[in-house]
Amino acid sequence: MENVQLIDDGMLEGLQRTAKYNERHRENYDLRTSERDGSQRMLNAMKPGTKVPIHRHRHTSETVVCLNGCLDEVFYQEIPLKDGQDPAHDGEVAHDESCFVEIARYRICPKEGVYGIQVPKMMWHSVDVKEESTIFEAKDGAYRGK
Repeated sequence: MENVQLIDDGMLEGLQRTAKYNERHRENYDLRTSERDGSQRMLNAMKPGTKVPIHRHRHTSETVVCLNGCLDEVFYQEIPLKDGQDPAHDGEVAHDESCFVEIARYRICPKEGVYGIQVPKMMWHSVDVKEESTIFEAKDGAYRGK
C-alpha cells in the first residue's frame, strides 16, 4: 500500500549503521507525514558515547519509548548562580553543564521490562546510552530548533 512504512529490524539496523559513522553517534529519522504536520515524532538511533546535551522542553512533555537496546534517562536540577553571572543555559539547552546536578536516573530497557518514560515539561534531562539503542520520541508542536 502507498504511504505505509514499517518500522522493522531492517529499518532500525540501517539507522544504527548510519549512526556509527555520524560524529554525534546518533541518527534521527523524522516520522512526520508532511512539513505541515505540527507534531514531533521521530526515531533516534544512538550508540554508547553519544552526547545529548542537558536540555528541557518548555512547552511540552516528551514521550520516549525504547524499541531496542538500553539507556538511562537522566534528570537534572539547575544550581542557582550568583548574582551577575551569565545563565548556564539559553532557556532550553545547557551551555555550562557544571551548573546542573543529577537528581534522578531511570533505566529504560525493554529486556528488563521497562519500555519508556514520560519526561515532564520543563524537566532538565539527557540520556546515558548503555548499549546500541533506538528510541521513539514524541513531543507536541513543531520543532523550534532547540
